[in-house]
Amino acid sequence: MAYIDCVVDTHPMAKEMQSVSTHIKGTTAAVVGMRAAVIQAEEEAADHVCDNVNRGFYTLIHSQISQKIAKLQSEVDSHLMKLNQLRKQLLSIKGRMERDYGMISQRYIKLFNGLNKSLQQRVYELDKPTIEFSVKEVNTCFNRTKLLTATVPVSQCESLSISQKILASNMKYRGLRVIDSMTKFLADMNTQKQLTDQILLPEQTDVPEQHLVIPVLISESNLDKYGNKRVDIFITQAGLSPKSQERIKNAVNEAALSFEWKEGAINDEVKNEFSKILSASTSSQRVKDMAHSLFVSHSFQTIKMQ
Repeated sequence: MAYIDCVVDTHPMAKEMQSVSTHIKGTTAAVVGMRAAVIQAEEEAADHVCDNVNRGFYTLIHSQISQKIAKLQSEVDSHLMKLNQLRKQLLSIKGRMERDYGMISQRYIKLFNGLNKSLQQRVYELDKPTIEFSVKEVNTCFNRTKLLTATVPVSQCESLSISQKILASNMKYRGLRVIDSMTKFLADMNTQKQLTDQILLPEQTDVPEQHLVIPVLISESNLDKYGNKRVDIFITQAGLSPKSQERIKNAVNEAALSFEWKEGAINDEVKNEFSKILSASTSSQRVKDMAHSLFVSHSFQTIKMQ
């Protein structure tokens, strides 16, 4: 076996390896720097995209809200104009009603003052015979004792019998005058009664039973989606006192729960009245058509007659 000693110089290879290591380190640093630059660029691009998306979303929402605000503001302005017109109309109606009330009240004040004076005069005429009778006969009644006394001078022996005769005669005379006065007073009273019966209306002792038909409107509406309902009752106020209106409302409210309904045809008067209200409405034609279609398609019910 032979042994060969070889001497290998590794300095060039080490030098090259060091050069390669240096290049590898530079490449690694370049890769790391590029990676950091790419990450920073991606973050900047993502931030830019997010800013643009946020700005666009904000602009969109802002434009939509502005459009809704403008629409609602226009509706509010139109409603305010309509309310202002209604206020002016109500003020004019109020002023006209106040003037009419003043004229009617003055007219009725004059009428009732005239009736009061006329009734006062009639009462005075009815009491006039009694007053005249009392005025004429009061002095006679107060002086009866003095007037019935015998004052004829006679001699002493005949004074008692003659005084009694004169007293009886005087009493008969005064009694006859009283009877005549009473007869005249009763005749005047009978004449006055006949005159009063001709002027006054005859008194009715038996009042016939009367019935008054009062229209009542019952409105039922849904308050919410859970089926809670509200019932409103409207009644005419003409010719009814507040107490009567309240009693009628309570009676109708109690009876409304027990009403039995049946299908029926729509009354022609109801159709005509609804058509008049719909034609006089200021709503759009689309709303009018929808209201008419709902009115026609809705079932009509009436209360079963008991």
